[in-house]
This record gives sequence, C-alpha cells and structure tokens, in this order.
Amino acid sequence: MDSGVPRQRAVSGRIPLAVVVVGDDGRISYWSAGARRLFGHDREEAVGAAADDLLPVAGALPGAYDDDVLAPDHPTAGRALCARTGGGPEADREPGSLDVLWWAYPLVGPGSERLLVLAADAARVGGARDAYERLVPGFALHTEFPDAAGLAERLPDILPRMGPATAGRIVSQVLELGYPVLEISRQERVAVTPDWGVPRYVERRRRLEAVSGAHGGPGESPAAADPADAPDLEHAAVRERLEFLNEVSGRIGSSLDLSGTIREVTSAAVPRFADFAGTHLRAQILAGEGFPEGPPDVTTVWHRVWVEHNDEPGRWDDTVPVGEAIAFPERTPFFQCMVTGEPVLIPRVGDELADRVSAQFEKRDLRPLIRGRSLLIVPLKARRVVLGFMVLLRRPEREPFTDMDRATGAELAARAGLVLDNARMYTYQENVAETLQDSMLPQVAPRTAGCDVATRYLPGTALGRVGGDWFDTIKLPGSRTALVVGDVMGHGLNSAAMMGQLRTAVQTMAVLDLSPAHLLRGLDDLAHRLGEHYLATCLYAVYDPVAGEVLISSAGHVPPVLVRADSGRGELIDVPSGAPIGVGGVPFGTVRVAVSPGDRLVLCTDGLVEVRGEDIGTGLAALCESAAHPAASMDEACDTIIRALAVSTSERGGGRKDDIALLLARLNGIPEDDAVTWRLEPEAPQVRRARRLVDGQLERWGLGELADTTRLLVSELVTNAVRHARGRLVELRLVRADTLLCEVSDGDHTLPVLRGADEEDETGRGLWLVSRMAKAWGTSRNGTGKVVWFEQQLPPR
Repeated sequence: MDSGVPRQRAVSGRIPLAVVVVGDDGRISYWSAGARRLFGHDREEAVGAAADDLLPVAGALPGAYDDDVLAPDHPTAGRALCARTGGGPEADREPGSLDVLWWAYPLVGPGSERLLVLAADAARVGGARDAYERLVPGFALHTEFPDAAGLAERLPDILPRMGPATAGRIVSQVLELGYPVLEISRQERVAVTPDWGVPRYVERRRRLEAVSGAHGGPGESPAAADPADAPDLEHAAVRERLEFLNEVSGRIGSSLDLSGTIREVTSAAVPRFADFAGTHLRAQILAGEGFPEGPPDVTTVWHRVWVEHNDEPGRWDDTVPVGEAIAFPERTPFFQCMVTGEPVLIPRVGDELADRVSAQFEKRDLRPLIRGRSLLIVPLKARRVVLGFMVLLRRPEREPFTDMDRATGAELAARAGLVLDNARMYTYQENVAETLQDSMLPQVAPRTAGCDVATRYLPGTALGRVGGDWFDTIKLPGSRTALVVGDVMGHGLNSAAMMGQLRTAVQTMAVLDLSPAHLLRGLDDLAHRLGEHYLATCLYAVYDPVAGEVLISSAGHVPPVLVRADSGRGELIDVPSGAPIGVGGVPFGTVRVAVSPGDRLVLCTDGLVEVRGEDIGTGLAALCESAAHPAASMDEACDTIIRALAVSTSERGGGRKDDIALLLARLNGIPEDDAVTWRLEPEAPQVRRARRLVDGQLERWGLGELADTTRLLVSELVTNAVRHARGRLVELRLVRADTLLCEVSDGDHTLPVLRGADEEDETGRGLWLVSRMAKAWGTSRNGTGKVVWFEQQLPPR
C-alpha cells in the first residue's frame, strides 16, 4: 500500500454465497441453494458425492478432511484457506469459465463435519471495480469492523441448515479463524454478509405519517399528535385493513387448484402485511385423502406448500424449503396454533425465545430467521378443523404485530380457509373420479397372439376428468383376440359406474365365445334389466390370426378404420350400425373382413372425430388420413392420431368436452407353419397317438424341452375329451405364438371344474395337473361343444 494513500473505512459487502459442508469421509453432507445456483448441481445430486468432483477449490480439499490433518493437535489444524479459482462447472450462464472466490474452514468437534466451504461468483463482485485482478478473498477478525457484535450475530445467516449446537460450534470456529472478507486494491477489506435487501413495506407508515402530519406537522410522530386526532389515526388503520382484506379476497380463489390457491393466499400477505409468509397444509389434504378427523398432534405431518418473502433471493431456501414434510415439536408456537386453532401473536421474538424454539428442531437453526422479528401464526380452518396454518413475520425495523393485526390475520385465514376447503373438496372429488376411472380402465397387454395393441384415453377437459368411454382386449380360445371400444352416454360418476358394469358384462360374455352380434344382443338385454337410463354405443371385433379375418358388430358406434399394409391407405369399414345398447328391439349385424399381416385396425369413440356443428364425415376422413401416417411404433402411431385429431377437435369446438378412447391393433397374423390341427377319433388308443403327434411337432419347432410337460398335459385333456366326446371327433390344436398354446375340443357342452381328489380316487387329477404345470389355462363353450386350453412359456431364443 502506498504510504500516501489513507486506508479507507471498511464497509459491509453483500454477495450471494454458496455454502458446502464436507464430512470426514470426504463426501458432501450439505449443499445449499446458493451452491446449486453457483455450481449447477441439485442437492440430490451433490449430497453424498465426493467433494473434489464438484468443487473447483484447489488446495482446500485434497487431504483437508483426512483424520491426521484435521486432528486438533496437527500443525495445520485451525488454519483456514482462501483462494480464487478459474474454471469449473457452468449453470445457467453464458459460455465460458466460472471464476470462483472461496473460503475454506477446517472444522473440529464431535460431529462429522470436517470442512466448511463458502464460495461466490467473482463476476458478481468484481465487475464494478476498476482493477478486477486486485480482488482477493481473505480473512480478518470481525472485531476490526464497525458494529462487530452485530456482524457476529449475522454470521449464522450464511451457515447451513443445522441444529443450534452444531451451528454455534461452527460459528465459534469461523470467528476464531477469521471472518471472510474481500481485499480490494490492497486498501480496504469488505466483510461478506448476506444481502438482507431493502424493506419494501412503507405504505402503512406513510399513511399514518401523512395523517399525523396534516395535524401536527410532517416531522411530528403520531404519538406526539393531538390526542383528538387519535380517532382519525384509528380510522385510517381500520380502513387500511379493510382495503387489504378486500384486495386479498379479490385475489384468492381464482381457481380450484389447491396448490395455486395456497400460493395466492401466501403471496397476498407480502409485503403489505408481513415480510415473510409461509403456509403449511396437512399431508393428507395434499394427498387427496379427504377431510381430516380430529385435532393434529406431534405425529401430524405438514407440508410447506409455499413461502413468500421480500428478503434476498434464496434467503430462506435452505432452512424452510418449499415442499418439505415436517412434524412440528410440541413446545413451539407452531404446535400451539395448530392444536388450539387460535392465532398466536409474539410481538417481538427475543433471544431466549429464539433459542428455546430453535432448540426443538434438531437439524435447523431458526434463530437467525426469527430473532428480533415479530411473529404471528394464524390457523387455516374449515368446519372447526385445522387444515393448515400460516406463519407471518415482520422485520425488526418494522412495527410489530398488534392485536388489530391478529384480528386481521385471523380474518385473512378465515377467508382463506373457506377457499382452501372448496379447493380441497374439488381436489378430493377429482381424485375419486380419477381413481374410479383408472380402476375401470383395463391394463391392456401390448401383445396378444398375432396382434400388437396400443391404447390412449383422454378425459373430457370441460366436464370433469371422468366419463363413460372404455376400451378392452379379451383373450379368446383359438389364439383369437376380442377388441372392444364403448361409450356410455353422459359424463360424471354415474356414467363411469355404468361403464364399469357394461365392461364387466362384455368380459363375462366374451369368454363364453359368443358371436359379436349375439354378445351385443346379450349386452342390450342386460342394459334393460339394469335400468332405463343405460344407453351406450359399442363396437365389438374378434380377430382370428390363423384364419386371417376379423368379425365386427356395432351398436350405434363410430365405424372402425382399417389401414392396409400393402397400399398404406386407411378406409372405413362398412359395419351395420345397429342401435345403441339400451334402445332394444333392433337386430345387430356382423361383417366379416379378410385381413393380411401388417394391417392396422383403429377403433375409437366419437370424442375423437366429432365436433358439434360439423359433419362427422369430416372427422372420419381425418381419422383415415392420420391413421395411415407411417409410424415407427404402435405408441407413436397412437400419438400421431391424437395430435392430429384431439387437438384439432378441441380448437374447432372451443375446447374438447367429450372423452376420447382409442385402440389401435396391428394384425400380424400367425404363419401357417406355426399352427397345426389334428382330428382324433373318440377312442382310447387315440391318446397314445396324440402324444406322438405332439412330440413330433415340438421337435420340428425346436421346442423339445417342452415336450415332457406338453405330452403329459395333452394326454390328460385328450383322455377327458375322448370320454365325453359323445361320438364326435376330438380336435387337438397346437399354436406357436408368444406362447405355446394347446387346445382340445370335444362335443360336450359341460365345462369341467377344477376339484381336489382323495388318495383313493382314480380320477379328478387331470385339471389339477394342468393348473399346476401350465402358465395359464381355461375352458369355454363353442358352437359344437367346449374347448379346454393351456399355455406354456416359450424358452428364450
């Protein structure tokens, strides 16, 4: 320093700091929000990672957390390190290196913390200086600065979220080793303190001073004014509170979104009423589990839904993070408010109360946040039950909360509680509807024998998230698959309940192997028995991959689209429309369509193609065009159709009001070489022949490892079929698809029943063996008798 240049008086500097704590294992145990912003790594990614992998602070980390180095009697113990480091990770910044200023403190004590690192972006503090290169981090005793006691008290503000004991231990070591400073131009040292910001709340003080100034002069305080003017001041204060409540009432409740409502309520309180506002809700309310019963206790879990404040950005992120789940200790004002359901007012939080409250929290030090501030906690209630509470704080330099503020806060909470309860009920009903809808929509397998399937369901956007549209795939004998799409007329829970009943009925009748027209007739009869309001459209198709054909019947439903693999063109299938289910008295027809491997069948509900006021033919033409669009996968093909039609109908119809169900099936077929059928005479010697036929076919297919099990199960089923054939031929069929399917048919309509057998019984063990040794099995009736089938998992190829 030049002798002729006087030393400038030190001033406090405010810069955003990153705070990192490294444990004795060399891994990061704490990563602040400032560290996330500076280095670009989230807390979940950083905590537990090796410190030297994430921190560009050369010289501090290697060996700094070894036991021998950090021992109290080691020569380097207690020596802090600081430096300026170039390079490092980038986070939300222009291309280029990151210039970092950092201070490192070795830590000793009973805890696992062994290194404290404070870091800052050099560009944030050096850009305004004439000589950028002369900015250097350093250390100094805090007593060298003005207001040393206040500076020491504010040091915990920059430390990580931890208990008072640990925080106090670290503070004492930082003060002993040296306060973090910046040496600028070798003439002054600037103490690094967190940026508290400038108080933004001035409206009330300005109004009161204006009133008092009108009577007692602009420089006279309200207390010094004429006592006769007190009613005017009180009137101004009451009017201001009414204006505030009216303003808040107009802002909150603009939607029924629960989280959005909480954000509106919390944000409305800052800065006009408080400098900090944090809102907590019961966890079960956010989870949509219904109205809570009984008062909360120490086991009640609360979620911090939103925090609003006018301090520096990130000031509260580490200690009271949004989204945190927490149970509040018993001896705290927060617990008092949520148990009694009454506001809690503490005009000024003194040192003793700050220490006592903070001591109840093991992993956070609340003292820097609440000490010296005015505290008001108000409950959010509905029907006399506490659903949540709001914590309000004012800075020390601002007027503390009064009894009138407590009444204002209680009124704010009461209005917010009503809006919150409405949003809660809406969210709960929405969750119930979604749960009901999800439980009724099937989990469709993406592959069946000779068929790939993809589905989409979109609830109506204007009339709620539940409706009566459904789709389904049902496995049938003979490697066939039933494809179903239906639409119950109307919306809401009633329509969803009707849909569930009709879908169950379709599944029940489908396993009876009824023809499509007969199945729709049975569904129509059932709808009449259930009630006169059961009206629905339905499309039922049965795909036979061996025969290469689809049988389709419709009950007033949108016709399907078939995309031919050879031409790539989509065409509507002319299906006799029939009448909707529930009308009655109208016959249902069936159309048989020959298909080839690779053809795609598209089934949907009218919400995809119908726009009120427009011809449905326009939507059907668009469906044919979009369905024919090439796609890399079935899911991509579904998304292409949804993008082309669902968005279009929503825009043209002023918002989509109807549900959409879409089922897309690629008909792959089963090659002739993968299916074989034999007809056997109803004689006992044919059982031996069936075993030989199965052995030979499995050998040709390269499935010899399945021969023993298949031979045994076929022998049991053919023996039963010969016994009950009633003189008709027995049919044995093997199909190699995703599984090995075996079917045995005979002329008896009586379905066998699985039952137990005693040791002395000579029969009754056949189906028991099938059920134990096969992957799946079942029975159903056909036109001439019954079919018993089983499947086995194919060995890996």
